Amino acid sequence: MAEKVALVESYLNCHVCSETFRDPVSLSCNHSFCSSCLKTFWEQAKNKNCPICKRKSSKEHFVNFDLKQLADSFAGRQKTGSPESEKEDKKLEVVCKHQEEPKLFCEDEQRAVCPVCEFSLHQSHKVVPVEQAVSGLKDQLKSDLKSLQDKRDKYEEAEEIYNEVVEHSKKQLLSTERQIRAEFNKLQQFLKEEEESRLAALREEEEQKGKTLGREMKMIEEQISSLSDSISAVEEELQKHNVPFFSSYKATQTRARVQSSVSDPQLVSGALIDVAKHLGNLSFRVWEKMKEKVHFSPVILDPNTAARSLYLSDDLTSVRHGDTEQQLPDNPERCSYYADVLGSEGFSSGKHSWEVEVGDHPYWLVGLAKESVDRKGRCPPSPEYGIWCVWHRDGIYTNGAGQTVTVKKSLQRIRVQLDYDRGEVSFYHPEDMTHIYTHRDTFTEKLFPYFGIGKAGDAKTTDLSVMFREGGEV
Repeated sequence: MAEKVALVESYLNCHVCSETFRDPVSLSCNHSFCSSCLKTFWEQAKNKNCPICKRKSSKEHFVNFDLKQLADSFAGRQKTGSPESEKEDKKLEVVCKHQEEPKLFCEDEQRAVCPVCEFSLHQSHKVVPVEQAVSGLKDQLKSDLKSLQDKRDKYEEAEEIYNEVVEHSKKQLLSTERQIRAEFNKLQQFLKEEEESRLAALREEEEQKGKTLGREMKMIEEQISSLSDSISAVEEELQKHNVPFFSSYKATQTRARVQSSVSDPQLVSGALIDVAKHLGNLSFRVWEKMKEKVHFSPVILDPNTAARSLYLSDDLTSVRHGDTEQQLPDNPERCSYYADVLGSEGFSSGKHSWEVEVGDHPYWLVGLAKESVDRKGRCPPSPEYGIWCVWHRDGIYTNGAGQTVTVKKSLQRIRVQLDYDRGEVSFYHPEDMTHIYTHRDTFTEKLFPYFGIGKAGDAKTTDLSVMFREGGEV
């Protein structure tokens, strides 16, 4: 029935406005449109061609009264929404024009009919008892109801997840703000201490050079005073008469000559502050020193992909398996079935490598996973499912494809090396770069660092930690 109504509705829709006809007019090509729609279309097109077939109308269009009556009637039925009209519609569907109680149902026309209708109008149709038809239709309706309920459940589940995402985003905002401020406080503290240190060095240099200049100036002042005394003595001696002069000039002359023989004063070099030393490449030298203080994070873990049982460090470079699950939203990126987490940076070309500290942890997986890897279902960590890794469990190493991998001694660290263009994921013992295993495949999408970790038990090492990374194009 619904299909037939839709068919009639499409027949009564204007091809310009896609609404039920209003004052429909027909062209010589038999295509019909709302009078106002056709007028507007012709004004915009600046011609009088049919909007559908583009044929030029051979005569003036005419009002299609039959189509108008049918469209107005249909539109009026569609607008009727009162309980009384609904009851009337039901009555028309259930009780036929013979006013007989229907005992049969015509499946061809999808309506109840009375015995008179059956014999007069529905002899060639498939007719069944009303009870049978109602039972079948109710079963269909129950199925439709179940589908609607299932659909609503899915939307309610999505709504719940979005609510969790909103709440978690607020927590992420506060936590991330706090960590950003903490990191900048460290940097600011370092810069403040570095500033004070360099100002102190500047003041110390000024003080030391001030002392040197002070000693030099004191010596010069003493020499000036001594020379001034000698000059006064000579001038006084020159004023004496003959006999007194003979008796004292010798001592004065000797003193004057001793004073004259003293070396000339030499200015000390480097008396000025070495400004270039304090200011030259200052920012660069501070930055170089800052690099010694700042920790480089080689592979950053993505907290939005971490399973609820996994706990990441504040700097997002290590992960451990906790005893309890966190209240985290089941967003599409999150690994839900296994205790896995992915790196935040993916690779689609080039060579990349990093090392992971595994210590004596009894259960871990390290490698790479494709971007579209199934994060919700039971997806074994194997190349078949888009994961290339080495898997360690209770002292046994496997390649993720069920094959045992031999190592000379237990790994404390493992090096992961990706050559995307050659399609290789290799693993090495980092102490002597002993080759462990290489996966070969054809990569067609972005790959992300992949980590899986179980409970540490009595092991000393509780976390998997990324140590460094070398790489080319990302």
